[in-house]
Amino acid sequence: MSVFLCSFCVYFIYLCANDFVFVLQKYRYLYFVIMFTVYILIICCNSTIVCLIVIHRNLHEPMYIFIAALLINSVLYSTNIYPKLLIDFLSENQIISFQACLFQAYIFYTLATSEFLLLSAMAYDRYVSICKPLQYPTVMRKTTIKVFLVSAWLVPACELAVSAVLNANIKLCRFILDGLFCNNSFFNLQCVRSAGLSIYGVFMYLNIALFPMLLILFTYTRILIISYRSCREVRKKAAQTCLPHLLVLISFSTFFSYDIVIMKLESNFPKLARLIMTLQVIVYHPLFNPFIYGLKMTEISKHLKRLLFQLKSH
Repeated sequence: MSVFLCSFCVYFIYLCANDFVFVLQKYRYLYFVIMFTVYILIICCNSTIVCLIVIHRNLHEPMYIFIAALLINSVLYSTNIYPKLLIDFLSENQIISFQACLFQAYIFYTLATSEFLLLSAMAYDRYVSICKPLQYPTVMRKTTIKVFLVSAWLVPACELAVSAVLNANIKLCRFILDGLFCNNSFFNLQCVRSAGLSIYGVFMYLNIALFPMLLILFTYTRILIISYRSCREVRKKAAQTCLPHLLVLISFSTFFSYDIVIMKLESNFPKLARLIMTLQVIVYHPLFNPFIYGLKMTEISKHLKRLLFQLKSH
């Protein structure tokens, strides 16, 4: 019977606190309009920067190509969450099938870990550019860029596919999921934690999160050391190109760390704080990336200002 339920069960997904369900039903159309507006903003802001990078030849450099990939990743990340969330706002009951929940969690973590790998590729690009400028044209070739981009999406997809297959047959003892969408709180519904899955989960975190983070820290440490020892122009170049990447990295690492902590603390984590942090994950971060790169990257900022001036003149 439990296997049957595991295959066809539905979860009540919304929002960590029973009192909020009443408020949700009362103001659901308002919430729908707000979140729909946010989703459109995410798509427009990220797509605008991507289009500027595609259109202008002076932005056809490795650094900007990686930025475009990161922003495309943000759009896909949001598209995995928002359509279902918007449907939930308009529904009397917030339910999802087991298979759909597992798929959403798979896509969520694939894109999240892809972001770490893209950020590590960007860090390596800056390291070669600043610390080994004479070798830059030979190291950062088109082939190298393609390998980095394909690996950033393919490696997490393959590793997490194994986890998704292993989780497809787990036995569930609870059918109420606290959260706005399916993430690793999904594992708290299991009757018994699988030692094999836990070990594989640690392997995945090391391989597609911790190791890229260590690479990023190493490259930026080297950049800081070289910049400190170099002339003012090198320090200025390092600050202009590395600061946006570091801000995005700190932002994303904070949310990713929260996602790991929430699984460990389970119900001990305050419900209001859980709701606020979840909203930060789905609202703040996808809008933070285009804002930072649009304002802080000088060349992108120039083209963005010209575009806004043209739109204003019309």
